[in-house]
Amino acid sequence: MIQFLSYLLNGISLGSVYAIIALGYSMVYGIAKMLNFAHGDVIMIGAYISFCAIQYWNLPPAIAIVLAILVCTVLGIVIERLAYKPLRQATSLSVLITAIGVSWLLQNIALLIWGANPKSYQSLVGFGSLTLFDGQLHITSETFITIAANIVIMIALTLFTGKTKMGKAMRAVSEDKGAAELMGINVNATISMTFAIGSGLAAIAGVLLCSAYPVLMPTTGSMPGIKAFTAAVFGGIGSIPGALIGGILLGLIEIMGKAYVSTELGDALVFAVLIIVLLVKPTGLLGKKIHEKV
Repeated sequence: MIQFLSYLLNGISLGSVYAIIALGYSMVYGIAKMLNFAHGDVIMIGAYISFCAIQYWNLPPAIAIVLAILVCTVLGIVIERLAYKPLRQATSLSVLITAIGVSWLLQNIALLIWGANPKSYQSLVGFGSLTLFDGQLHITSETFITIAANIVIMIALTLFTGKTKMGKAMRAVSEDKGAAELMGINVNATISMTFAIGSGLAAIAGVLLCSAYPVLMPTTGSMPGIKAFTAAVFGGIGSIPGALIGGILLGLIEIMGKAYVSTELGDALVFAVLIIVLLVKPTGLLGKKIHEKV
């Protein structure tokens, strides 16, 4: 029972990271209708910035995290302006190929700057652990903070999209870009803001991920990025609650699968469950059917 609780908390913690990353995919797809497959590499850049801030510049952890968020936010805007904005009217295949190109570009820039050797990442949110059940269950601060950060971010984003002027503009652009533009909404600025928010969240996810799994290299964001995209599709891409549910479920499936089925088949189970869910409900758990006018 104690071991199960430990796996459960680890699964929710890992799933919270996936959920935060999945938000970037969901927001960009929901508003710009494009898949930003370079999102996983923005996570890696955020982790490297925070690593340098601590390791080389001796900045406090809080400042390191803020710096990583700022750099990734600017990076997200630059990527959108240079790579995706010119393809606003292009086919989805063109956007997909461009996203893969941006992903490889970011990985190779990281390779040139920081090298291929893995870096040992110092946890920025680690300050001890809580021991329960006479020392049988240890809950690390990274677990607590990751779950808490996920909850706070989800609530903040829900309020932002529902209550603020920019949030309502995002929802309008998501529904109909043309109609939103006729109503005086700056579509380009709204899409740029979406990329900025998603990339800032990617930096937070990078810090949390590397704090829990303290190895950093240029490919660090690749697999978490793919799994987070899977979580976004699982929950219903374009849906903020869907990203939360998809991320948590994916984390639980991965950890429980590795613990009770096979460590080698843990990742395969994640994608197998996704295939089953999409066969039953192609739009994901909370996705809505899109009715196209003919």
